Amino acid sequence: MAGQLHPQLLLSRQYCRVFSVINSHIHTSSGLASKDHYKVLVLGGGSGGIAMAARMKRKVGAKNVAIVEPSEVHYYQPIWTLVGAGSKSVASSGRPTASVIPSGVTWVTSKVAEFDPENNTVHTDSGKKISYDYLIVALGLELHYEKIKGLPEGFEHPKIGSNYSVKTVEKTWNALKNFKEGNALFTFPNTPIKCAGAPQKIMYLSDAFLRKTGKRSKANIIYNTSLPVLFGVKKYADALWEIVKKRDLNVNLRHNLIEVRADKQEAVFENLDKPGETEVYKYEMIHVTPPMGPPAVLKGSSLEDEAGWLNVNKSTLQHKTYANVFGIGDCTNLPTSKTAAAVAAQSAVLDRTVSRILKKQTPDKTYDGYTSCPLVTSYNTVILAEFDYDGQPLETFPVDQSKESRVMYHMKADVMPHLYWHGLLKGLWGGPGPYRTIMHMGMK
Repeated sequence: MAGQLHPQLLLSRQYCRVFSVINSHIHTSSGLASKDHYKVLVLGGGSGGIAMAARMKRKVGAKNVAIVEPSEVHYYQPIWTLVGAGSKSVASSGRPTASVIPSGVTWVTSKVAEFDPENNTVHTDSGKKISYDYLIVALGLELHYEKIKGLPEGFEHPKIGSNYSVKTVEKTWNALKNFKEGNALFTFPNTPIKCAGAPQKIMYLSDAFLRKTGKRSKANIIYNTSLPVLFGVKKYADALWEIVKKRDLNVNLRHNLIEVRADKQEAVFENLDKPGETEVYKYEMIHVTPPMGPPAVLKGSSLEDEAGWLNVNKSTLQHKTYANVFGIGDCTNLPTSKTAAAVAAQSAVLDRTVSRILKKQTPDKTYDGYTSCPLVTSYNTVILAEFDYDGQPLETFPVDQSKESRVMYHMKADVMPHLYWHGLLKGLWGGPGPYRTIMHMGMK
């Protein structure tokens, strides 16, 4: 698949290799120089892992922190919505992993192969055994295109894309800009996913693009979601339904994609309310959101819950069985939407939790489930959804955020990426909580 990637991205990957070499004096590699024991071991080099490595470095010193991550490139994935709509480049979303790992922190370039929490040890796929005093699990989740019949091989055909993978996000834009006439399909799977608003964001952007290019009258836009609702928080769902009606978009609830016949441009959906009933849709374009699940390496370990997710206390992010194990982000069973905004808020709480544990004290800061989803509704408007564990709006700004806003779009497209690279990944951004209090004059 690498040969199909954007030339800029391939160039950036070559740059990553060079960057890793010239920065070998900054990051201890997984070779002879690395140790076998660390005070804090972080698993995963995504947003949660990098943020916590930066925070732990300040707590216990760089030489006492290691991070296990096999990928050479770190991606700011929220921007892929705009890449799929043609307004951002895929190359702009990635940076060398070596450039985001905190200086002095050991980078073990391997995959996690096995947990042994009874002995405070992790095994990697390279055969290395690493022990720890404290473990932070930030392994994200896994995409399962293969659970849809006809995928991932169907991506070899045109007119199909997915904003959830760097390998397929540009295919979304190719399908959209080459749209001629017919059905434009957008899907939401029957599993938990990360950024639950993204499957419909690309629908709104596609609608806007087709209107701008004079093709909208030839398009039948269809959003088939496995969910029983358009969005999980009623305030924002009501606003989105108004947009759906105004723009003549077709939404089918409880419809789950089970097969793609890319050679015939057909998609098969099951009706979740009528088991056994299926329906075939022809398409001129389809955006696929894949089923997702917990990291496979958690399966069979004593760290998982009954569904396979990391089993943590939803208030403190401490593991429910092992007091020296913690979790953050998509790999956890926290009952909130899996977003980068949630990771930011969780990082501040986890930072405090670990600080208290290091001092043999009881955790005293609690995570309220804060998460955010900038629902992009056009090329210049956003509905900024913010809410907590209970699905109650937890808005930062003293305005009605269920209204489409140009300012919020600017935040999504331009401000949030900067905040991600220079705030969250540096361990300096823990979410908008303090600012929310100021904005609402202490009333929230």
